[in-house]
Parts: sequence; structure tokens; C-alpha cells
Amino acid sequence: MTDGTPADRDRTPSERADVCVVGAGPAGALAAHRLAERGRDVVILEAGERFDFADRERRMERSIRPAHGPLSVWEMGGARDRFSSDGERFYPLNAARVKGVGGTTLHWQGMVMRLHESDFEAWPVDYADLRPYYAAAEKALGVAGADDNPYAPPREEPFPLPAFPPSHSDSIFAEACERLGVTMHSVPNARNSESYDGRSSCVGYGTCKPVCPSGAKYSADHHVEKAESEGARVVTRAPVQRLEHDGAGERVTAAVYATPDGRTHRQEAREFVLAAGGVEIPRLLLLSKSEQFPDGLANSSGAVGRYFMDHLFAGTGGTLDRETRQNHVGFLTSECHQFYDDPTRGTEGSAGGIPAWSKESGEPRPDSIKLEFLNYAGPSPVEMALTGDEFGDDLLDTLREGYGNAIAMGGLVGQRPRKENRIELDPSTTDDHGNPVPKIHWRLDARTKSSLRRANEIQRAILDELGVNISWTVGPENTGPAFHHMGTTRMGTDPAESVVNPRLRTHDLENLSIASSSVFRTSGALNPTLTIAALSLKAADHVDERL
Repeated sequence: MTDGTPADRDRTPSERADVCVVGAGPAGALAAHRLAERGRDVVILEAGERFDFADRERRMERSIRPAHGPLSVWEMGGARDRFSSDGERFYPLNAARVKGVGGTTLHWQGMVMRLHESDFEAWPVDYADLRPYYAAAEKALGVAGADDNPYAPPREEPFPLPAFPPSHSDSIFAEACERLGVTMHSVPNARNSESYDGRSSCVGYGTCKPVCPSGAKYSADHHVEKAESEGARVVTRAPVQRLEHDGAGERVTAAVYATPDGRTHRQEAREFVLAAGGVEIPRLLLLSKSEQFPDGLANSSGAVGRYFMDHLFAGTGGTLDRETRQNHVGFLTSECHQFYDDPTRGTEGSAGGIPAWSKESGEPRPDSIKLEFLNYAGPSPVEMALTGDEFGDDLLDTLREGYGNAIAMGGLVGQRPRKENRIELDPSTTDDHGNPVPKIHWRLDARTKSSLRRANEIQRAILDELGVNISWTVGPENTGPAFHHMGTTRMGTDPAESVVNPRLRTHDLENLSIASSSVFRTSGALNPTLTIAALSLKAADHVDERL
């Protein structure tokens, strides 16, 4: 692990700060930049390091070479990143998070959709409230897209960049979907389809997750640097240990952070913004308990850490007797929201179509479903060679026969907020500073499982129409998380059951705001980053108003 740039090595507190932002991922970066460009003195405290952009090709090579573990790509693991999981399902927290400047956008897939209007029915804000912030977020991230989704919420502004053309495997799906009456449309991507904002267009490395060597895929270090150019200061390798408040318990006075030399410091500020994600934010609040807040800071409702939600993956795949060019593109170019607001609908088609969901099934009515047309399914040649028993010409023949004809569909379904799904502290396990680690209690309810089965049913109908020899399915029994951490500091108007108000400020402390998917009331079934970005800009505006 490096010690950062010379500027990063000064880890003493700033004497004056209007705003202290905790976390340098997309939420923290966008909020910090918004405030800094308005003349506010901003300090960002980041637990991880600043990664050198020049190292990205090396990290890409590390990600594709089997000798290196996946956590090593972005320096995750060890005592700093310990966690525990207790419940019906093990939650592999470290598998998809990064601590460092840029956060998880350093290795994310880059899909950025606006939540549907129906998703906000249980929120204290609606789509109209976020609509201008969505547009600003798309501009900031450089979203490539097309207004071709008939099921998407209304928009007035064009996407900043043109959409990527459909992949080869998308064209294979297209005829079967047309026969079945299934609508395919483009995927909004936070990657450059042409040069934008000082970054090059995508050059097709195909390793978007976990590394984009060209920088065409958006990562939040871009806005951290923009914030710095406006005068913001970044303190790296400075994990915040706790937040302190005044004697009245009305305002946060300081963020106490540790540094590699074993010292701790207090960063004072007029306003504080937590932007460290849906697991570390509730953990920090719980670690900051005090006499006035014996159950954790900002937790008079008891909701801190509760209502943890994620998206679950549903998938079905197999092989075709034609070339599919798998792994040719490292990101999705087509998807389907047709079953999002009404997952029970059926379609008519040449093979009987997709059956409508039946109440006679005895299962709960499924929730929203997003379908994805995967263009990188199946084992890679490297994996096939390493796991096989053949050599020489025999291996070459197997690779030629077994690679290039895989095809699959994926999808996401969401969880409803349930109090028993939660993040709490585990005092039996501590991190490198002796603090209890986050413990994740996570289970799937019957409705989520019903949604996964429904997604699989639709996927099988499309693949059957296509003539795919189906060989695998990921459904309720073997699903996994999308690592979208939502709901743990939920938004609401009632302080007795929520943590932040519609202006993203905590009910309990008048100068503490939260910019994160942790404030989500519901999960929907769409990747959350664009909504995180929109909420972060909204939070920054409200902080600016108070200063």
C-alpha cells in the first residue's frame, strides 16, 4: 500500500472547514465538488488510499491472472476490512467494495438508470423532486444513452452522450424477442461513447469490472480531483473512528480519524456529510454512541442499520449452435424494463409467448424485475485451460468447440425493507484499530424468491424461443447479491421510524447529512448509483443553504 501523493501525506486536520465529507466514492466526490465550486471550504476524509491511474493496466493484468486473488486488485482484505455475517445467507461483503479515492466506482459495471416513478411511492420525495438532479448527475458522470425505453420515467433532457450500439449477442436476441413481444432497449452507461470531460472514449478493453485502464468508464476520483481544483482538501488513509457532538446533543463537532502513524486527529467543521456507503455509515453511527445517544448517533428511531436491502441476481444460460462472441464486450448494451412495473404480465409469441404469472401458483406476487441480455457469459479460454485435463492439440480442439457459443440472460430483483435485515456491530471481531466490525444479518423472504422464480421463467421462455440448450440457472436457491447496500439509514418524515428527512439531514443532529443509498426507502430493481449521485447533489444543495 502506498502512502499517497505528497499532498496526501499531510494528514493533520484543516484549521477551518465549512464541510467535512466522510468518504471519497461517488456520493462524497459529487457532494464535495458541488460545495467546493460554490466557495465552501471542504475536507474529505477517506479510509483508503489514492490509487495511481498509471497502475490501472497492472491492476487489469492482476485481475485476469489466476495467480492473484480478486481482492488484491484494489488492495482489499486484511484486518482493516474484516466483517462478519450471521443469518440465513452469508453475505460476502468484501467481494465488491473498494476503499480508496473513487470508491466502488473504480470497479463497478457502470450501468446508470433512473428509478421509475412507481419506486418513489413509499418515499417522502417523488420522481419530480429528483428529476433535475438526475439530469445533473447524468451530465456529471457522462452517461451514454438513448431515449428508446418506453417503460422509463419521463425525461426532458437528452443523454449527454450517444448510446453504445447493440452488441453482437444483442442482435441474436432481437429476433426471438420480437416474436415474443418482448421489448429490448439500450442501457444507459456511465462510460464514454465519445471523448467527454477530458476522458477518452471507450477503447474496448472488456475488463470494465474490475478495472477500466483507459478511464473511459466514470470513476469518482475524477470528481475528487475536480473538487481539489476548487480548493477542497483530501486526507487519505484516514478512517473515521467516531463522530463527536456538542453537550446538547444537537450538532456534530468533530470527526475523529486515525492515521498510519498511529495517531488520531479531530477534524472540526460546521457541517458533516456521511458518504461512506450503506454498511460503513451505519457502523460509524453505531460506533459513535454517547450518553445522549446510547444506541448510536442519530439513532433515536432505532432504524440505524435496519432495513438493509440489496438486489439479487437471476440468470439463465446455455449454448447455441452459432457464434455468440462471448466476452467481446465488457458491459451490457441492451436490457428490458417491460416486466418492471408489472412483473405478472405475459406476452403472445410464436412459441406460446411468455406466460402471465398466475395467482394459482401459491406464491406471493413478484416485485419489479429488470432483464439483462448478457454478452459475456460462459467460461473464458484461460479458465477452461486451467481447469481442464488436456494439453496440446486436444486442449486446442476443446477450446474451439467449447468457447464462443455461450449465451445468457441476467436480471435483478429487489428486496422489500424488512427490519430483521440489518447491519450491527460485532464486538467479537475487531478491525485494525480495535473497533467492532460490521455484522450483516441477511435473509431472503418469500416475495423476493417469487420474483427470482418469475425472472427465471421469463428468461427461459426467451432462451427457448432462441433455441438455446439451457445448462444453468441462478435462482432463489443459489442467487447472490449485486452489492447495492440500501436502506440502513432510511429517509422519512417521521423521526420515530427514519434517520434522515427529505433534505437528507438527520432528524437528531442539525448539521449531519447522509448522501448514500442507505437513505433509500425501497430498493426497486435498478442499479442505484445514478440515484445516489442525484441524492448527493441534492444533499449538497441543502448543506450549502444552511451554511
